[in-house]
Amino acid sequence: MFIFKKVAFAATISLALFSADSIAGETVTITDITGREVEVSVPVERVILGEGRQIYFVAALDTEAPFERVVGWRDDFKKADLDGYNEYLETFPQMEGIPTFGGMKDGTFNLEQAIELNPDVIIMNTEAKSATQESGYIEKLAKVGIPLVYIDFREKPIAHTDQSMRIIGQLFGKVARAEEFVEFRQEQMAKVTDVLDKIEDLKKPLVFVERAGGYSDDCCMSFGNENFGKMVEMAGGNNMAKDIIPGTFGTVNPEQIIASDPDQIIITGANWENYVPSGNWVGLGAGADNAESERKLNVLMQRPAFTGVKAVKDGNVHGIWHQFYNSPYQFIAVQQLAKWLHPDLFKDLDPSQTFADLHEKFLPVEYRPGYFASLNPAK
Repeated sequence: MFIFKKVAFAATISLALFSADSIAGETVTITDITGREVEVSVPVERVILGEGRQIYFVAALDTEAPFERVVGWRDDFKKADLDGYNEYLETFPQMEGIPTFGGMKDGTFNLEQAIELNPDVIIMNTEAKSATQESGYIEKLAKVGIPLVYIDFREKPIAHTDQSMRIIGQLFGKVARAEEFVEFRQEQMAKVTDVLDKIEDLKKPLVFVERAGGYSDDCCMSFGNENFGKMVEMAGGNNMAKDIIPGTFGTVNPEQIIASDPDQIIITGANWENYVPSGNWVGLGAGADNAESERKLNVLMQRPAFTGVKAVKDGNVHGIWHQFYNSPYQFIAVQQLAKWLHPDLFKDLDPSQTFADLHEKFLPVEYRPGYFASLNPAK
């Protein structure tokens, strides 16, 4: 059964979300991240992931068997994070047999295929909402009793991650596990925010974050006052693009970078060999070659947009795993950003160890360094 009802955005998840893990076959009403009320029989046993990288949150809850519920997923995981995909493939070779879908936004999602897989729920990112509404997919799925639930780790990840994890926890019958993850995330985030909150007149370096530097020849994609832009602010920096880009994502022209003369430059990257073979992107991720990542950072700094910029002169150029922008792990990024921006304040903070702890506590694969790189040897 499926019920669609628009409610206030500030609506909270139903009280059942915070109760004990759900009884098999229990029908509950969930308020998803967009404020829609959805009736779902939980715990769900058959799930379609609207994005393959949603395995990042699935793995944190279904740690022993992260693919047990997944009967279909979008084909982006292998393309967007090849190192992470291969790492999971080593332990879970069966994942290659899971049916894949195209994207909702580009119109390649196969609704008939999804219905044939008979899922108990389809989980979509909020960025797909307009496309699902325009296509009428929500109503079409409702007619065959398949609920669709929206979560968000991309548009407003700092605000929505905890709630999104709790929604998934209720769907999976893993409420306690989800709350354990939320608690860990909040504790780790506080290791940065608690320190910065105590400092009066904090000197905030000006930071330019380039989204997916080297992915194309164009320069330069960045973030407004959300996602990595918000993470920079939380880490004690001043996001250069916050007054230039009105939304979460946008573009900054080279002249604006030169004129702003940022103190620090952050480049996001991942292994995009399946997207842009032999590109200049910085291939950060599980087990990435640090020397190669630093080489790529140096190559990117030769572009006209960074000519004479203070951050380049001082060596304050860093690379960070792009997928922090679309996973519940962004607190790791906040820690690393804080350590780069305020090394004296956070000399005892070890983001790599935090990430290793996250793997040990919640994830089914071992931590492999390679998520960060820097041209500043002191950092």
